[in-house]
Amino acid sequence: MHVPLRITTADGSFKAYVAHPQKLPAPAIVVVHEVFGVNADMRQSCDELAARGYLAICPDLFWRIAPGVDLTDRTEAERAQGLALYNAFDLDAGVNDIAATLQAARAMPGATGKVGVVGYCLGGLLAFLTAARVGPDATVAYYPGNADKHVREADRVASPLIVHLAERDEYIRADAQREISSALSDRPQVQVYSYPDRGHAFARHRGIAYDADAAALANGRTADFLTLHLQEH
Repeated sequence: MHVPLRITTADGSFKAYVAHPQKLPAPAIVVVHEVFGVNADMRQSCDELAARGYLAICPDLFWRIAPGVDLTDRTEAERAQGLALYNAFDLDAGVNDIAATLQAARAMPGATGKVGVVGYCLGGLLAFLTAARVGPDATVAYYPGNADKHVREADRVASPLIVHLAERDEYIRADAQREISSALSDRPQVQVYSYPDRGHAFARHRGIAYDADAAALANGRTADFLTLHLQEH
C-alpha cells in the first residue's frame, strides 16, 4: 500500500513516497535517493523494504530546487540533469530534511519508534552525514560519493553503520575509499564492505552498472543488519 506523506519544516513542506508493510507495528526506514530523485529504483527499494516488514519512506530532497524529479541513468541528458542537481544541492539542508523525515517516521501510525536510514550515492553521503549528526538507530550507506571530504565527521558516528564500497568505483577512487575506511576503522559499531571488481551503483535496479551478484550480497548484508538493529527482539 502506498500513501504519500507530506513533511513540514520551518523552510516549507515536501512529499515523500511511502510503502507500508502488511503487518503493523513496524520499524521505519528512510530511503535517501540518488541524483535521479524519487524514481522507479527508489520506489522499488521502498517496496522491497516494506515486503521485509518496514515502513519505508523516500523523501523528495530536491524539493527546494526541482520538486518531483524522476530520472533514470539511461540517457546522457538525464545523467547531465542529475549532475546539475548534485552541484546545486545543499548537503546541510538535505541532512536537516532527513532529520525531519526521521521525526515524522517515528510518529507515524503503526511505527514502533525505531528508525533506520538507507542511502545510495548522494543518498549514501547524506546517510553517512545523518549517522554523524542525527544518530538514527541504524544507517546503511551505499557507495557514498565524496564521503572522503567529510571524514572528519566519522568520530561523531555513535550508532550502528555499514558502508558498501565498490572497489572499482569511478566516482570514489581507491585513495578516497582508503580514507573512508581508515576514518571508520576505530568505530566498533561500523562495518565497511568492499566489492571487488565492481563499479559505482552496482545495486541500482535496472541501472547501467547493476550487478546482480554484488547487489544480492550487499542487500543481504543490509537486510541482516537492519533486522538486528531495528526489529523487535
